[in-house]
Amino acid sequence: MIEVTKLNGTKILVNVDLIETVESTPDTILCLTTGRKIIVKESRQEVNNLVKSYRKDISVNISNI
Repeated sequence: MIEVTKLNGTKILVNVDLIETVESTPDTILCLTTGRKIIVKESRQEVNNLVKSYRKDISVNISNI
């Protein structure tokens, strides 16, 4: 999961496997496979970097098992 910030300042955790698309319109909108949309303060690139970092961490942890 990655931590992102909703527009009201609330921090939430999002399951990266549920993210279908990330839009910049100019707000950043996470569109989930469930049909839910979440507007966040992070930029599209920041969300992309968070997902990449999460996947890298998971890969390293699995290889250490």
